[in-house]
Amino acid sequence: MNSAANLVALNTIVRREIVRIMRIWTQTLIPPAITMTLYFVIFGKLVGSRIGTMHGFTYMQYIVPGLVMMSIITNSYGNISSSFFGAKFSRAVEEMLVSPMPSWVMLLGYVVGAVARGLIVGCLVLLIALFFTDLHVAHPFITFLSVLLGATVFSLAGFVNAVFAKKFDDIALVPTFVLTPLTYLGGVFYSVDLLSEPWRSISLINPILYMVNAFRFGVLGVSDVNVGVAITVMLAFVVGLSAVALHLLKRGVGLRS
Repeated sequence: MNSAANLVALNTIVRREIVRIMRIWTQTLIPPAITMTLYFVIFGKLVGSRIGTMHGFTYMQYIVPGLVMMSIITNSYGNISSSFFGAKFSRAVEEMLVSPMPSWVMLLGYVVGAVARGLIVGCLVLLIALFFTDLHVAHPFITFLSVLLGATVFSLAGFVNAVFAKKFDDIALVPTFVLTPLTYLGGVFYSVDLLSEPWRSISLINPILYMVNAFRFGVLGVSDVNVGVAITVMLAFVVGLSAVALHLLKRGVGLRS
């Protein structure tokens, strides 16, 4: 396929994903907004009033970047895993595989759709947060880059999950037993500097810790880890997961019956 045809194929997949997100907005956008509102009320207002300040910010201000990033990565992951597995279930993937569309176009289309949902939900959560506290973005470029990379990493991870999933229950296993624990242990609600050894060292191997802190540095200007290291970790995951996803697509692993 030439570049023009690739662009048409990419636009078609992205547009279909965006339309899907907006068509079922009561399932894709409203639930995470309600969930995050409850987090702000319970953790930010009730618990936060007893904790006081953290790194010079109110507890509410401190947890906002973590909660926004948590909503972005979980929704990016959930969108692509359910959407691509649905395409597998309906055999639509087989039609795309036999078409002249390159594997990278298919992967990029699904990833862009998932990232779009993550960004939309992230913006909704951030708007809700402004009803509870004041925020001033310290480093706009780092903020945008960390959001983009974090959403991309978990979009790719969700794609790999969907490739290997054999039934709908398999889609829920990773978010329940892997993603949720990593999120809660990723510094969303606390600074890892408060942890004693060996828990602090263990936390440093959690990729979500770097995503949350890079975004927190972009918004508040504070971080538990070096921001350059955090960006490097995210880029490494993007490259590695992209290579794995493309290899699976080209081999047709779990896609051809």
